[in-house]
Amino acid sequence: MLIKFKISLVALLVIVSTQALADLPQGYPADYQKTVEGAKKEGKVVVYSTTDTKAAGPLIQGFEAAYPGVKVEYNDMNSTELYNRYISEQAAGGTSGDVVWSSSMDTALKLATDYAAEYASPEQSQLPKWAVWKNKAYGTTYEPVVFIYNKRLIPAGDVPDSHAALAKLIAGQPDKFKKKVTTYDIEKSGLGFMLSVQDFKADADYFKRLADIAKGGLTVQSSTGTMMERVSSGENLIGFNILGSYAEARAKTDPTLGIAYPKDYTLVLSRVSFITKDTANANAAKLWLDYVLSEKGQNILANQADIPSIRHDIDGKNDIDGMTKMLGNALKPIPVDESLLEYLQQKKRLDYIKQWREAAAK
Repeated sequence: MLIKFKISLVALLVIVSTQALADLPQGYPADYQKTVEGAKKEGKVVVYSTTDTKAAGPLIQGFEAAYPGVKVEYNDMNSTELYNRYISEQAAGGTSGDVVWSSSMDTALKLATDYAAEYASPEQSQLPKWAVWKNKAYGTTYEPVVFIYNKRLIPAGDVPDSHAALAKLIAGQPDKFKKKVTTYDIEKSGLGFMLSVQDFKADADYFKRLADIAKGGLTVQSSTGTMMERVSSGENLIGFNILGSYAEARAKTDPTLGIAYPKDYTLVLSRVSFITKDTANANAAKLWLDYVLSEKGQNILANQADIPSIRHDIDGKNDIDGMTKMLGNALKPIPVDESLLEYLQQKKRLDYIKQWREAAAK
């Protein structure tokens, strides 16, 4: 009887162990189960993010369903608020986000330089090489940066298809576009500053074009949502350097909002994520990062949150392959590397903002 019991116990352990391994994503190391168990003991992961809570909702639900017992404490902030809060908390030595997930690629990489844990995600082989920095910071999305316009008030024939066409359109009708053009306030939005710098690097005539675009005066905002709302209402007619993911999501239910993808070059943003070193919920943080990068997580982002995937193996067209078919060589991904840090040097940043203000007459 004792022998039978021992055999049954061994068989049960084999079944449980086999089931645990079966639950792991394909290609993950067998010892990843220890990470899963560690995360369940921690019970939560704290995420500091610039991705809207509404957009991230399906991802959070999918994660919590995949890992019962591990809750997501999700903190949605604008890029500047996230950076300042995280820096302050780290300096004070208190609790902070276990994971940072930011659309402001440069400030996110700056934080990663000082505070990121080194972690080789099992998913990194599925990512472009430019999206992985030192096994610390990871690009997680593939989001074209677009123009938006009011379909009722901008004739189809006037819709610009390049940065030069945008500047020409507005400079040619300064009265029509007076205080009707919107973009990010680069002093208040880390994302806005980063996109402006990337435009400058991509276009030798950037400041000349900016001066033309600003001939009627710019209205600047710190959020994409506000810009889309104002263009949709007609308070503004056109906006530039808008996250295409948010614009596409809104356009599904807003027939007034038009979207134009510039054909001269289209910047591609990738939200940067990293795990905080020495954080209390390190295992849960690994689970979250891996889930965001996984085929399952990326499918949720692409097909439920309308945020294009950085992978090639996603259902539908909202991934790298789909964007490449649509825009081809115009796509200009912003790499996750040290080049992002150049204009964060204080003097260089202040000089750049001064030049931007002069060109934009701000």
